[in-house]
Amino acid sequence: MSDASAPSTDGGDLPIVLFVCTHNSARSQMAEGLLRARFGDRYRARSAGTAPSRVHPLAIRAMAELDIALDGHSSKTVDAATADAQPDIVVTVCDHARDACPYVPARRENLHQAFPDPSAAEGDEAARLDAFRSARDAIGRWLDGRFGSAAPAGA
Repeated sequence: MSDASAPSTDGGDLPIVLFVCTHNSARSQMAEGLLRARFGDRYRARSAGTAPSRVHPLAIRAMAELDIALDGHSSKTVDAATADAQPDIVVTVCDHARDACPYVPARRENLHQAFPDPSAAEGDEAARLDAFRSARDAIGRWLDGRFGSAAPAGA
């Protein structure tokens, strides 16, 4: 049995934050990229989906505007994202994932923070890209408030 107060290790001593949504195509991918870019010196970011598909091209474009590359990312299952280490913090970023996801135990904390699904946006490409930007910015604000001022889990 592992010590829940010690940081998990899978190549580093930083706590692992796993973001989960349904398809691991937009919100969880953007959260992973933003946390890594902003607080990668304090956390290791991962993402997964309850029914993974592909990284949405508009999520890739919205993140590229902040010089965060998602084009090398792929959608993963929760099992694949947790195969080598139990996450310290698990964050479900959509209500469906929270309701449909088998409970993923976190070593420190399970959180839920739903964000609107930008993939559901309608309209032309510019309007849909705006929905991705909006979701990206909302996720970024939440991450800054939740992870920016807090000490890393396990510290």
